[in-house]
Amino acid sequence: MNSTWFRRFTTTTGNGPRLFCFPHAGGSATAYVQLARTLPADFDVVSVQYPGRQDRYHEEPYTAVAPLVEAVAEELARELASEPGRPYALFGHSMGALVAFETARLLVARGEVPGPQRLFLSGRGAPRPGTSAQYEFYDDADVLAELRKLGGTDQSMLENPEVLELVLPALRADYRALAAYDWRGGEPLAAPITTLIGDSDPMVTVEEAGTWREQTTGDFDLKVFPGGHFYLVDQNDQVTAAVTEGLLASAAS
Repeated sequence: MNSTWFRRFTTTTGNGPRLFCFPHAGGSATAYVQLARTLPADFDVVSVQYPGRQDRYHEEPYTAVAPLVEAVAEELARELASEPGRPYALFGHSMGALVAFETARLLVARGEVPGPQRLFLSGRGAPRPGTSAQYEFYDDADVLAELRKLGGTDQSMLENPEVLELVLPALRADYRALAAYDWRGGEPLAAPITTLIGDSDPMVTVEEAGTWREQTTGDFDLKVFPGGHFYLVDQNDQVTAAVTEGLLASAAS
């Protein structure tokens, strides 16, 4: 496995379905440690590590979604080709939902490997024209204000200049990528989609999360959990159950 792009946080590698997880804006592969360690041991849970954070801190982060997706898709296709026929799914939270969705679309379009058996898209609505325009004029203060609003980050870290020096480059890049993203439509995917959302998310309503239904010709399921944008932290057991159910259903079919 390419250790530059992918991380595992379990001591054993399961032989069952594979789940590739995409972090939120400013986030890293370690956002999925808890989920990786509570899913069934038979699953192979792999987290994507974007450039510009943690052990890839000295690499230039991407400032546009398309080249990030192309890079991830290339590495993912290589990894999938090493075990042909093994079922896999993609999980993405917030910005990660968008990156996972576009990665699935690119893999399907290229046709080099089979598409995912299911997408788990969390904390974000489906892309629509103009939905990223709100980020176009964000400066550092705006980004930090949004982080405070979303929660999920130790607020004391946001007041620490040394910590900010480490995390702001990736955050700036991710928000620039979101601002530049331009949805131009396309055919829906055949893969089923499970959408997950916190019932008090300050950025995305349950209704907006339901718009992912338009992006699949397969089954669609909307899972609503108590909590805000980072509901996954407090609802890990329930999220684990939802992912397990979806992965096993897709693998069986």
